[in-house]
Amino acid sequence: MKELICIVCPKGCHLRVDEENGYAVTGNGCARGVEYGRNELINPTRVLTSVVGIDGAAYPCCPVRTNGPVPKKKIFAVMETIRSLRLQSPVSIGQVVIENVCDTGVDWIVTRDL
Repeated sequence: MKELICIVCPKGCHLRVDEENGYAVTGNGCARGVEYGRNELINPTRVLTSVVGIDGAAYPCCPVRTNGPVPKKKIFAVMETIRSLRLQSPVSIGQVVIENVCDTGVDWIVTRDL
C-alpha cells in the first residue's frame, strides 16, 4: 500500500493506493484523485516549466513549458534539450520552440509574448 497526497486540486486528499489489488485508490474526494493515484504509480508524468535566454526582448529570459506531461524518467533528458537554447525576439505565446522533445510527443512552447 502506497500513500500519496493528491495534487490535482487544492484539497490535497490523502490517497492510499493498493498495488496488489489492481491499484485500487481510497481517500480520494473525487474521481480525478483515483486517476491521479493510479497514474502516479503506473506511469508518473509531469508538465515542466523553465526559462531560456532571449535576444532582442525587453527581458533577458523567456518562460517556456511543455505542452503536455512527460514521463518522470525522462525529465532530466527533456530539461537538457533547452540548456543551450537561445531565442530571438519576437516570440508569441504558444509558439513551439522544440518539437517532440525526446520522442515524447510533447513540445516546448513559449508562455509569454516577447
